[in-house]
Amino acid sequence: MQSKALGLREAKQMRGTDVQQNGLFSYVSLEERIPAEHPLRGVRALLDEALASMSRDFARVYAEGGRASIPPERLVRALTLQILYSIRSERLLCEQLEYNLLFRWFVGLSIDEPVWDHSTFTKNRERLIEAKVARKLLRRVVRNANAAKLLSNEHFSVDGTLIESWAAVKSMRRRDGMDEPPGPGRNPMVDFHGERRTNETHVSPSDPEALLARKGKGQAAKLNYMGHVLMDHRHGFPVDVEVTTATGYAEREAALTMLDRLPPRAGRRTVAADKAYDLADFVRGCRERGVTPHIACNHNRSGGSSLDARTTRHPGYRLSQRIRKRIEEGFGWGKDGRPLRKMKVTGKAQVGFIATLTVGCYALVRLANLLAEPPLVPA
Repeated sequence: MQSKALGLREAKQMRGTDVQQNGLFSYVSLEERIPAEHPLRGVRALLDEALASMSRDFARVYAEGGRASIPPERLVRALTLQILYSIRSERLLCEQLEYNLLFRWFVGLSIDEPVWDHSTFTKNRERLIEAKVARKLLRRVVRNANAAKLLSNEHFSVDGTLIESWAAVKSMRRRDGMDEPPGPGRNPMVDFHGERRTNETHVSPSDPEALLARKGKGQAAKLNYMGHVLMDHRHGFPVDVEVTTATGYAEREAALTMLDRLPPRAGRRTVAADKAYDLADFVRGCRERGVTPHIACNHNRSGGSSLDARTTRHPGYRLSQRIRKRIEEGFGWGKDGRPLRKMKVTGKAQVGFIATLTVGCYALVRLANLLAEPPLVPA
């Protein structure tokens, strides 16, 4: 009986006490709390390097005097977190910055520092667009990848995807103003059955630049923009992005625009694409730029394919057609709860900024992962 009481007393002493009293001070810094192998460490190092090089660009869009604003570097880091972790709104992002120590470390906030209001993103987005932050960020990431010998600068793929607009189809009105006024309330009933709606006859007042487009036959037409990406073949790395209105010829025009932005090179380049690019004008435009088109042949098109055996007989053509499918990995990443699925901003300028920043975040993750991989040792 006495030994049993002694055992109970020892068990009671070994058990920790659930004390609900909060400590007044913390002696562990945020830097020490983040694991050394955490994947965000590599991303933040690359992002900080890119932001440091854009200091003059930030200075040009801010006034010399007045009350100090939120540092733009912190806003860009916070937007990067929102894209990486698929946070659906700036309001929820600011809420998580209040209690998430990892997010505070990444953005650069101390434990005691207050978080800005969510409307700060809306007020400062125009400044970030004016400074071309998203495109310059992607450009600097591509420059780092090139310095690390991760790009071929010779073989590319191009493709486009539809980006759904924030405006709804039922918000569209006739361009001539002859339709009935909308009903009361924020979400009125609209009966447009039997009425033909086209981009020539109707427009959305909330997002006039968004156009009706559909992904394929038999699918519903929605208001969309188009995002276009140019990918390097060596590691499937995105090197350029363009956002346009959703027209039938936007893919080919955007592809030629991105090819024109490539740095000059002595030898020829190749560009792979799907059947939508198999048109004589695009093939001729590529060859005028010293680029060999490795596009998929569309033999069902009237007049047949624009390519012949002089291009398709080479092993490099078949290799390009196999590697070009990797461009869908970036689109899938950007649409997995991220902005490329459905934009929450309106206007081509803001959509282009968010889409370019999303591709830049994907490039950041890819570069951080590639640099973290151990080098290959010959057998």
